[in-house]
Amino acid sequence: MLTRLGKMKAHFLEIAEMISDPAVIADQAKWRELVKEHAGLEPIIAAYDEFLLTESGMDEARAIIEDKSADADADMKALAEEELHALSEKRESQLQELKVLLLPKDKNDERNVIIEIRAGTGGDEAALFGGVLMRMYQRYAERHGFKYELIDLNETEMGGVKEAVFSLNGRGAYSRMKFESGVHRVQRVPETETQGRIHTSAATVAVLPEADDIEVELNPGDLRIDTYRSSGAGGQHVNKTESAIRITHIPTGIVVQSQDERSQGRNKEQAMKVLKSRLYELYSTEQAEKEASQRKSQVGSGDRSERIRTYNFPQGRVTDHRINMTLYKLPQFIDGDMDEIIEGLILAERTRLLAGEDGGNF
Repeated sequence: MLTRLGKMKAHFLEIAEMISDPAVIADQAKWRELVKEHAGLEPIIAAYDEFLLTESGMDEARAIIEDKSADADADMKALAEEELHALSEKRESQLQELKVLLLPKDKNDERNVIIEIRAGTGGDEAALFGGVLMRMYQRYAERHGFKYELIDLNETEMGGVKEAVFSLNGRGAYSRMKFESGVHRVQRVPETETQGRIHTSAATVAVLPEADDIEVELNPGDLRIDTYRSSGAGGQHVNKTESAIRITHIPTGIVVQSQDERSQGRNKEQAMKVLKSRLYELYSTEQAEKEASQRKSQVGSGDRSERIRTYNFPQGRVTDHRINMTLYKLPQFIDGDMDEIIEGLILAERTRLLAGEDGGNF
């Protein structure tokens, strides 16, 4: 690992020189690529430099301890032994940090995300829970400075959400939200329940990395675009003009729609963004399955059919089944205070990768 880090530092310094080269600057595409690579290496090299300083300090301490000359100071040796012990512990911590920094990166981590919520089993109660999840992610976005943008919403008369599609835009949004894909189960007493019985219902969440235009090329001949009047339970989501857009990707049968915006052009733009993200996920999954026949993970595969979390309202608890973590702070969690579980999932993923287990992204 240290040999690899030494080569990385040499490459890092070489890139720094190239970035300042007028000939490279003239080629803006190449220059931007090098700047991006330099920025990606910077935290690793900074940690490596700190590690080298620690090793240098350890060498100095050892030199004092091993000094056999007549004028060697016993007190200085004692201090050097204390210093060596402290630096040895620091070195181990730094090595662990370097291992984490060198872990393979999910290429999608820095992307914006498209989140889709669909009510599952449980009828009206499932749709009401879908609304809870939608607001939970809105509040989480506010806490982390992600921009929330609604794309499509299908509400019930009771204020529930049959289906919602929205984006969270901000650096690292996918790295935080990718663990949310799967089935979310809720246990609570519905307001309409007169006997006080606890009902179980569920909603499905899909998290898609937003695709760049250069990654997904669309043939206009493969698209069927329809316009229609937006609909909903009432209020701001109803429009008397045909501004809503539905796009069908004929080769795959994928259908997307956007009706939240007043402008037909804006709705088309939003629908195309969702379509490209779904196609990007489809093609990425197909490629991953070709490269590895089995993709196992202790944290979870992100499969939408997998039950990942339970929200128990009577007990005020939320349990993530992938890492067996239970928190008795459900009100705070659904208000967007989700970091404790998300950090636990990130740690579990890192632990799996450090152990060298085979598996895919989450």
